[in-house]
Amino acid sequence: MKTRLTTLFDLSVPVALAPMALACGGALAAACARAGALGLVGGGYGDLAWTQREYTLALQAAETAPNRSRIGCGFITWKLDEDASALDWVLDRPAGDKPRALMLSFGDPRPYGARIAAAGTTLMCQVQRMEQVPQAIEAGARVIVAQGAEAGGHGMNSLNGRATMTFVPELADWLAAHAPDTLLLAAGGIADGRTLAAALVLGADGALVGSRLWATRECLAAQGAKDQAVRANGDGTARSAVFDILRRKNWPAPYDFRAIRNDLHRQWEDRVEALRADPAAARARYDAAVKAGDFSAAHATVGEAVGLINDCPSAEDVLRRMARDAAALWR
Repeated sequence: MKTRLTTLFDLSVPVALAPMALACGGALAAACARAGALGLVGGGYGDLAWTQREYTLALQAAETAPNRSRIGCGFITWKLDEDASALDWVLDRPAGDKPRALMLSFGDPRPYGARIAAAGTTLMCQVQRMEQVPQAIEAGARVIVAQGAEAGGHGMNSLNGRATMTFVPELADWLAAHAPDTLLLAAGGIADGRTLAAALVLGADGALVGSRLWATRECLAAQGAKDQAVRANGDGTARSAVFDILRRKNWPAPYDFRAIRNDLHRQWEDRVEALRADPAAARARYDAAVKAGDFSAAHATVGEAVGLINDCPSAEDVLRRMARDAAALWR
């Protein structure tokens, strides 16, 4: 399954690990790199100490120079506007340790494009709407990630979000006409060989995979959250601001958060503004649940593809299955 993505990053499977904040640590990124995918450490909110620890671990666990060349990092752009020290640290690594790719999501990437290019790192930009694409191209993005609203974690809210099935081919056509050398990845709802093959048919060069690689042994998410995801189906997630409010994450509009629709979420999903106005009691319940590993109130970050997740194996097993099944369909 040779695509422009596999050629650019010397991959054996056209998949990049979604850099899910605080879940995609060094062990998971390295496991993906060893399996022939692009492993992006979830630098997320830009915590310097966390990024230093997990990115260093990724390089160590990658084991070989070819695998280390498949290690990158991802950040939330609007958080970099507040503190870019973690970005500066990864870009200042010695030549052999610099990130092969750096992905920016949720904000204007243009202030960081020149800095990333000067480091010799490939810029990837995630977008949720067509209107964001010219900005990413101006920033120097070599790879655009089209994120559908099906995706887990943060994404565009239901009023503004797009479906992967229509967003990817529309963006593929636009890039073919305006920036034909720019690669395209599909994100949102891709969790097995069928959906990976579908992304390629829609015009993508590969896929950014989150939920399916979140439900692996190497992921830093709590085992109780993974177990809940294995039991859930695709009807069981919802997109709202509830968990951002409970976690004290001040995300800007129009972004919100998809996770499993548990008891605490259901209690507040129709009363988001009331929760925002007086969150203390709900936050206390949430905090206690996180401490106790009670996922009737603590959150499990997965998207609609959770219905395709039936086990929690190694990342290598997941990628092997995806590649095998997608290649069979591709043939």
